[in-house]
Amino acid sequence: MSRPLPPRAGPVPPPAHREGGVWLRLVPGLFVLLWSTGFIGARLGMPHAEPLTFLALRFALTAAILGPAALLARAPWPRHGREILHLAVAGLLMHGVYLGGVFVAIRLGLEAGLSALIVSLQPLLVAASAPVLLGERVGPSTWAGLGLGLCGVALVLARKLGLSASDAWGALACLAALAGITVGTLYQKRFCSGHDLRSGNFVQFAASAVACWLLALLFETRQIAWTGELVFALLWLVLVLSLGAITLLYLLLRRGAASRVASLFFLVPPTTALIAWPLFGERLGILELLGMVLTVAGVALVNLGRRL
Repeated sequence: MSRPLPPRAGPVPPPAHREGGVWLRLVPGLFVLLWSTGFIGARLGMPHAEPLTFLALRFALTAAILGPAALLARAPWPRHGREILHLAVAGLLMHGVYLGGVFVAIRLGLEAGLSALIVSLQPLLVAASAPVLLGERVGPSTWAGLGLGLCGVALVLARKLGLSASDAWGALACLAALAGITVGTLYQKRFCSGHDLRSGNFVQFAASAVACWLLALLFETRQIAWTGELVFALLWLVLVLSLGAITLLYLLLRRGAASRVASLFFLVPPTTALIAWPLFGERLGILELLGMVLTVAGVALVNLGRRL
């Protein structure tokens, strides 16, 4: 009687697949790091150009890169007017309104760290809206983690919480930015998750470039001082933020619930503070370090046992 053959082992995933899994686990941390540098780039660029003019140029350069790249790669393009409209609306909210508000606030003199703090309220707004707009369940651990993250952010920027009268307009601009990124995140998750990132991002940045340029024609002089600092800030924001960080954000929204992805924004103010420390001499004390620990713990609690 012949002996039964041993069961065959299952297919071993190729190294590229395993590396892809590792890469995807690194995406949230890389996204936070890249996104945090946007506030630094805004601070470097704003002394040399008005905010809407700067953003119109940034968005136009980004679209000029994405359009040919999508054509060369033969990426699928949206076929219907409704799809283009959804992409344009999401782009205007996530790029035009959000970045326009942040850049205007920093141009008006609001500190980059305080701008990051105001915008970091986004996870709470997304978590409150996701059950109604997206049908996502937000459990007790998520709410606890969001609260812990908010406390950590407040500690990190405790010394910056006193607003002067001159900062009032900047704070209002940041609140508009907060509304833009919150509604834009939910809109992107619901209506734009299925589009190719190259062609879809082209539509979004092109729409944002046109909107910012029209507003600049109405409200700004459109004068630009072409200094080395401005060129560096522009190239960094185009290549690293608009092409890199935005793509990572959309990948995260496709793979995870909006409330969990939004919780990553709690890590932006502490990371921004760490970057600004050596660049601009902003000191970090015991409260700031404790706040960073609480923020990391809060984000970990939100994502506990769940992969983005």
